[in-house]
Amino acid sequence: MRKHGHNNSGAGAPGRVIHWAARYDLMTWLFTLGRERAFREKILRLTQLEPGESVLDIGCGTGTLAILAKQQVGPTGTVHGIDASPEMITRAGAKARRVGLKVTFEKAAAQALPFRDAEFDVVTTTLMLHHLSADGRNQMAHEIHRVLKPSGRVLAVDFVQAPQDGGFIDRFRHHGVSTVDDIITGIPGLGSQHRR
Repeated sequence: MRKHGHNNSGAGAPGRVIHWAARYDLMTWLFTLGRERAFREKILRLTQLEPGESVLDIGCGTGTLAILAKQQVGPTGTVHGIDASPEMITRAGAKARRVGLKVTFEKAAAQALPFRDAEFDVVTTTLMLHHLSADGRNQMAHEIHRVLKPSGRVLAVDFVQAPQDGGFIDRFRHHGVSTVDDIITGIPGLGSQHRR
């Protein structure tokens, strides 16, 4: 039986939510120079997914990473994708149905995950941390720790603050900023030795 995560003050606030799902796919295609699948596959290689594992993709967007994860964990594995945008969830579900894969997508906030304690082998989040406030990232980190199995793995990929501002990515990314420490130290049990 599933249960909702602990609701701290402001935990239900989703942060910045993107509602233009089709344009998001186009923007991602442009940003990756048409190599989104290769980009997502490279990310997934870092997780070392195994058949039969359970995966949660937080801020799943239109579902590309979650669908690729399902292909890797196979029929005995499970993949859930959550996003605060109903438009993203609708598009993600349509994509999964189109390729005939069972991936569960649902609308939920990263700061209040609707899952049991220690439910997942792997938790991923890609290019969404910068949409959250510092408090929101902290709440999300504690939720990840709660739903992750003791031997589980976390992969967080995001824009980070460069030593000097003013580069191309700085101009492109206008939603917000994270630092490496935001990603690493916010999740209990992770230390600086896990930096990549």
